[in-house]
Amino acid sequence: MAGLFKFGVVNENLINYNQTQLLLRTELNTKRRLFTGLYSKMRDILELIHWGGISVETASNFLNIKDVSTAFKINGQFYDAISHINLQVHHDEILAIVGESGCGKSTLATTIMGLHDPAETKISGEIDFEGTNLLKLDDDGYNDFRGAKIGMIFQDPLSALNPLKRIEDQISEVMDYHTSLSKEEKHERVLQLLDEVGIVNPKRTAHQFPHELSGGMRQRVIIAIAIACKPDLIIADEPTTALDVTIQAQILDVLRDIQKENHAGIILITHDLGVVAETADRVAVMYAGQIVEEGTAEQVFNTPEHPYTRSLLRSMPQRDNENDDLYVIKGNVPSLQKMPSTGDRFAPRIPWVPASAHEENPTMHEVAPGHEVRCTCYKEFSFPDQKGSVTA
Repeated sequence: MAGLFKFGVVNENLINYNQTQLLLRTELNTKRRLFTGLYSKMRDILELIHWGGISVETASNFLNIKDVSTAFKINGQFYDAISHINLQVHHDEILAIVGESGCGKSTLATTIMGLHDPAETKISGEIDFEGTNLLKLDDDGYNDFRGAKIGMIFQDPLSALNPLKRIEDQISEVMDYHTSLSKEEKHERVLQLLDEVGIVNPKRTAHQFPHELSGGMRQRVIIAIAIACKPDLIIADEPTTALDVTIQAQILDVLRDIQKENHAGIILITHDLGVVAETADRVAVMYAGQIVEEGTAEQVFNTPEHPYTRSLLRSMPQRDNENDDLYVIKGNVPSLQKMPSTGDRFAPRIPWVPASAHEENPTMHEVAPGHEVRCTCYKEFSFPDQKGSVTA
């Protein structure tokens, strides 16, 4: 009996020990999962910081363009290409800037990037990027931001790429300036970037020259260069120009994926309203160097207000009016030397709207929360073929 009693006590103690071990293992596994999750999040945060990503300081103070004007010297005189631009860009959003050629879209992009010759250009205003006024920087100061925190996708990839350098060397160059990665690490990063932008055979492409690639592949390489250091801001200047519809869709998918992964803000410059409708969160419409309308994509496409915005949208092919002639906006964007200094710059192209409908010095008016339009002429505007229109 004593032996059985001892065995029972030992058995009971063994059961209690096993139960205790099970509870400890369960608690340990719970803490391990919690730690693993925290570690994963910390690793992501550290990676973002390492590559120039988001910080607490920059999250609330990203890009704020305040009253920016850029003038170019022509025959000894300066003429405004963009006038008194005010825009904000936030993380995790795509801001599309649309308008005809010559409206100042690319000039705004190159002004943000600091790519103008100071001797031939006069720039005023403030571009606050993560607490730094970019317009106060010299070229060396700008180089700390270009590539590292601001990436740009240029309009013509063939002219943007160096024809004498292999693709890997061109992508690695930005990492030479802004990272301390070893040669092997940069090689792996190049292959990773080429894979991210959808190139099927990264190793082969990395060894090729630009002339050996198709237009779509060259555009992907330009995107890879722009995102190499995971910048906070990406400026995409006509990234889908001269590409077929299938490649356009793939390039736009790449931009959206990059935005989600890096929490980047993207300025998308284009004249393709179809691309804007599919991609953008907010839209700014430019005409003759000014922002004439700004709002969410839904506001601008569903309830456009400015005559220029309405004219652009009406000039798009409509599925339900396939047999109708396309609407044509009469006239052209004024040249720099003929740019009006006062009045509504779009007024000459809508001559049936009376002069009394336009402001002498047009300002932005809020027509809905987050939706602004320049000049009061939108209140009286209608197309000539619509009922109630005013004819000249």
